[in-house]
Amino acid sequence: MEDRNKQILDMYFIEKIKPVDIAKKFEIAKSTVTRVLQKDSRYIKIKQERKAENQEKHKQYTNDYNKTKKKNIQQKNNADDLVLRNMHNQASMEMSKPKRLNNMAYRNWNKSAFTYNEKKKRYEFREELGRSYDVPKYIKVEVL
Repeated sequence: MEDRNKQILDMYFIEKIKPVDIAKKFEIAKSTVTRVLQKDSRYIKIKQERKAENQEKHKQYTNDYNKTKKKNIQQKNNADDLVLRNMHNQASMEMSKPKRLNNMAYRNWNKSAFTYNEKKKRYEFREELGRSYDVPKYIKVEVL
């Protein structure tokens, strides 16, 4: 019995093994291990040191987690910004180069003004909106 108590103390203070793991190794209850440890004068001091160490590890883990999360959000936002920038550049090119937009470019800019006719495979302008002469009545979809 005394030999086992010495092994428990050595495992806890020297090898820094947790009471739960010590209990599993000896196949005894954790409370038995704790009782043996509490009889030693070093126990309270070591327990407080380990608690402070674990709190510091937890703080570090939380900081690392938050940094990683912020970095991921920032990367996602950068990717979204890049997509929007590319869309803007594409739109700028479509709007600035030709004097006149092609029909599909016009439809892409005015999606709500056109409805798709499945039978005729074309986009048709919604007449209730009122159409000027330069707005196409319908836009055929070319299937390749």
